[in-house]
Amino acid sequence: MSEEQGIAKVTDIINHTKIGMLTTINESGALVSRPLAVQEVRDDGDLWFFTGLGTSQVAHIRGDSRVNVSFGKNTEWVSVAGTAEVVTDRTTIRELWNQAVEAWFPDGPETPEVCLLRVDSDSAEYWSTPGGTAATVLQWVKSKVSDSRMSVGESGTVDL
Repeated sequence: MSEEQGIAKVTDIINHTKIGMLTTINESGALVSRPLAVQEVRDDGDLWFFTGLGTSQVAHIRGDSRVNVSFGKNTEWVSVAGTAEVVTDRTTIRELWNQAVEAWFPDGPETPEVCLLRVDSDSAEYWSTPGGTAATVLQWVKSKVSDSRMSVGESGTVDL
């Protein structure tokens, strides 16, 4: 698979999943994960999320910008590694604003607490199991009968 195809695969999985588990590093060096809805995935793999300035993810990113965001749905998964930054630029917030965000920030894009997290993606690993659960079970049975390693689909690593 070409690099362009790999990037397209990663962005396709993210766009079909929408909710990612953002993992940050806290003050003690422990990994902490929480779900966030991705607002936009750029062609270069960069991810944008809305959050509040007083959240733990903002505090963690200000202390250590290294993050991971994982997405998974049915038979496809992706794990994105990168660095994050807190963005408070009102123009960018207004550009990415949508009705779903209003559920969290009902006062709109001018809410002082609202900010964006931009993840500058370095790399992504993806896994895809075509055919779903039935195909996976069939591969498992085939591996048991033939005493061979199970094939579960395609996977790859993409530099972003």
